[in-house]
This record gives sequence, C-alpha cells and structure tokens, in this order.
Amino acid sequence: QVEMVESGGGLVEPGGSLRLFCVASGTIDAIYTMAWYRQSPGKMRESVAVLTDGGARDYGDSAKGRFTISRDNLRKNTVYLQMNSLKPEDTAVYYCKGDVYAKVDGRYRRLEVWGHGTLVTVSS
Repeated sequence: QVEMVESGGGLVEPGGSLRLFCVASGTIDAIYTMAWYRQSPGKMRESVAVLTDGGARDYGDSAKGRFTISRDNLRKNTVYLQMNSLKPEDTAVYYCKGDVYAKVDGRYRRLEVWGHGTLVTVSS
C-alpha cells in the first residue's frame, strides 16, 4: 500500500505563516514528482506547487513569491510546503500528490497517489 499523508494544517491569522508536511510511505522505488494542490469550497482543485526528482520547482500563480516547496535532505520521501504572507483566500484543503514507482499488489508500477488533505484556515 502506498500512501501520502499530509499534516501541519490549522488556523492562522492573515499575514501569518504555516508549514505543511507530506510523507510518502510504502514500497517505493522512485519518486518522480511530489506536488501540492488545494481546493476551496465551491472551487476546482488547483495546483499550488510541484517539485521534481531533479529539483525543478513550479508554482501556481497564487503561490508565487509566497510559498516554497522543498524536500527533506535526509528523508527523501518527505516534502514541505512553507506558506508565508497568508491571505484569507488561501483557506482551503491542501492535498499532497506523489507520482511514484512503487510495489502494489505484488508488482511494481508507476502511479499517482493522493493524500486525504489537511485543512488550512486563514482568518482573524
């Protein structure tokens, strides 16, 4: 079983910061990309940030200049999303997605795995 587990969400005031964590678990042979998405009530899920195994980063327009995606230097299966200068419109459920090569049902294959999300609320 391959899983992505998010944590770090919570309530923060406008202008504040929050750091989200995503840990990939299971029999994983390679991680091609790990990414953060978010979804607000009544809105489509949108891409926030992507990090490739080569270290390339890409950000959604709403995240540029404020959010940073990074990988733990020791635990390569752990990815962070540092969020600064938070705004009320950043309120959403944040999801982690991994594009991995992993063993599932006895054989290795490439698959996308989503976490269950962590809620971020920006409010005074």
